[in-house]
Amino acid sequence: MIVNSTELQNNFGKYLMLAAQEDIIITRNGTEIAKLTTVKETATANKVQPEMVYEKAHEYSHDGKKATYEEFLALQQESDERYEYIDGEIYFLASPRTAHQIAITELIVIFYNFFQGTDCTPLVAPYDIELKRTPENINIVQPDMMIICDLEENLNEDDYYKGVPSLVVEVLSKSTRRKDLIKKLDLYMSCGVSEYWIVNPDNQEVTVYLFEDQNISDSVTYKKDEAAQSFIFAGLSAKISRILRV
Repeated sequence: MIVNSTELQNNFGKYLMLAAQEDIIITRNGTEIAKLTTVKETATANKVQPEMVYEKAHEYSHDGKKATYEEFLALQQESDERYEYIDGEIYFLASPRTAHQIAITELIVIFYNFFQGTDCTPLVAPYDIELKRTPENINIVQPDMMIICDLEENLNEDDYYKGVPSLVVEVLSKSTRRKDLIKKLDLYMSCGVSEYWIVNPDNQEVTVYLFEDQNISDSVTYKKDEAAQSFIFAGLSAKISRILRV
């Protein structure tokens, strides 16, 4: 089956199910750019790998069925690739693009300077954050950037952080837009993150969400000639023209 990229993005769930039956060739402007296919369960060294659907041209790819937390941990330990685990689905993280990296670099400089001498520490991916909707529903994500204000008291004996960041930043791509705007927004909101910055290089804007009582309490979208402002850290701001300059 052949489908153009716009049709795929608008009806991703439909084609994800169809990919279990046949390969789907993705085109852009009439040129084949990727293939959506399924990887069946295979035994490797007496271990069963969870089924995954790989979307080679995009930032994320994910499986068409739920995986257990134990399956995710096994995959993570056996692979050098980067993965996230959200509500039973495994997501493959591909290499970010230039605009993404420039935005994160500029933000880490701004955040590092702002938080010097405080109890808060800016960190960037790859860095696993464990978020629990319930004791049984464990999620592992790698935010592009985060501000952690309780680092020392929440480090376990293996030097892994087990708390919840105060502020999280994600930089959108065309393929991660749905996950960052819907799935991750809900996860961060539900698990105790106070503030969420969504950086959109395509629209040249940054949206800042304030979460209170597991709901969106406030949100503001800042355009290119403005500076994004934090709700929870007075005085923390970032000029859009500085972080989105590609």
